[in-house]
Amino acid sequence: MASHTLLVLGGIGSGKLPYAHTLTGVTAAGGATAGDRVRRLEPGEGDTLATLARHLADAAPGEVLLVPELTDWLGTGRGAGTAPLEELVAAVRRSPATRLVLVSAEVGLSTPPTTAANRKLAEQLGAVNLALAEVVDGVVLVVAGQPVWLKGALAPVATTPVGPDEAGGFTVPGVPMPDEAARTAATAHLAALGPVGLGGLAEVVRFAAGTQGVPVPRPWTDVRVLVLQGDHPGAQAAGARDSATRARQLQAGTSPLARLAAAARARVELVPTEAAAPLEDGPAMPDAQVDAALSAGWRLVERAVDEGADLLVLGSIGAGAETAAAALTAGLIAGTEPAGLLGRVRTEAGRIDDAAWIRRCEAIRDAVYEARRAGRSGARGMLAALGGPDLAVATGVVLAAATRRTPVLIDGPVGAAAVVAARNLAAPARHWVLMPDTSGHPLVARAAGLLGLRPLLELKLELDEGATALAALPLLRTALELAASSAETASAAESAAE
Repeated sequence: MASHTLLVLGGIGSGKLPYAHTLTGVTAAGGATAGDRVRRLEPGEGDTLATLARHLADAAPGEVLLVPELTDWLGTGRGAGTAPLEELVAAVRRSPATRLVLVSAEVGLSTPPTTAANRKLAEQLGAVNLALAEVVDGVVLVVAGQPVWLKGALAPVATTPVGPDEAGGFTVPGVPMPDEAARTAATAHLAALGPVGLGGLAEVVRFAAGTQGVPVPRPWTDVRVLVLQGDHPGAQAAGARDSATRARQLQAGTSPLARLAAAARARVELVPTEAAAPLEDGPAMPDAQVDAALSAGWRLVERAVDEGADLLVLGSIGAGAETAAAALTAGLIAGTEPAGLLGRVRTEAGRIDDAAWIRRCEAIRDAVYEARRAGRSGARGMLAALGGPDLAVATGVVLAAATRRTPVLIDGPVGAAAVVAARNLAAPARHWVLMPDTSGHPLVARAAGLLGLRPLLELKLELDEGATALAALPLLRTALELAASSAETASAAESAAE
């Protein structure tokens, strides 16, 4: 699917608005399908960023929205505070429109402000641009009418969910959005619960409502844990634990992940994948194998959902997988410092191993540089160069789960990197993911901010990836059970009153 939300930047006379119009054109390759309706959003008297946020929230699925100039919504500084900007960012993240195109002046390319009021306006516009560039799917800078993509890229809209094809390829699916009307109804239901206040867990109810398409969602009953075992040898695995030992412990039911899964009544499936090539030796996997790995992840989900799974948990025990996830994320998010995505490396005895951490950082830095020097871009290119088979399988899982309207819990670097890659291929995929916790990992926290996934808890459990989500699962189920039982109680009380 094409990029869902786009920010078009440029200076005065750069041609940014004419180019933005091409992104909303009703053409097969330009972004909007023939049934979509293009609507311009321009401010009226007294309108602010908060007003724009409400317009975006009220958009209808199938619409293509164009905001010709964000500066006009700032006026002389009205509505430019922190709260309206947060409302706008939240509305952009959850836009139900087929495509949203926002046009804004790049502050550094505009006329230098000469008054205090204009300087304040420039600062406010810069803050808006920074906040939106962080959360949109694509950012393009227009110079002399020529587009330079800074983030993401424009791709044709896929009109049907396809996935693996008979020729062994993988067509990116048309991923649906969760039911926004059901989320809104769930919010109203939560407000009417009276003494039953769920606090931060209310988001679990809203999330489940959107994915199930009902205002009072049912608790998940059939949870499948997909644990990827794909090794990444070389410097990136420096200090990593042996995955074969962890796999034996998982299958024997003695690992923390296995015990938590048993306590949460979740079925665990170990998914071995081919080992990746060492990053210092070149690409992590051949380009020709990317589609096969995406398809493998797709088939895992198809089978699980067909067997009745209503919630997936993504885990990983691969040696060096954390480093590969950091490399993939750094490759896909421009301006990301690889060292800032890696957690501390600890020995089996619990000591911090700084030498191993340095070797991992060096491996990522060099691999990302080589990938970009070779002209690699986009999710497919970066999965081949930096990710490897297990990361590609994980990306296929996220895409397939979204297409089958099945939510996914993630809590670790492999899952977070897979959602970043899936978002690059099909923007709405991220809306089918719930992050109970970041597990205290910097990559997961960075991805959460980028994807708009607000972690519900912060337990900082240092366990195998997927285990923290399982530790939180009983609490998440409890929130759904409380909401459902309160609805039943209210319904019974209304019946008695009649």
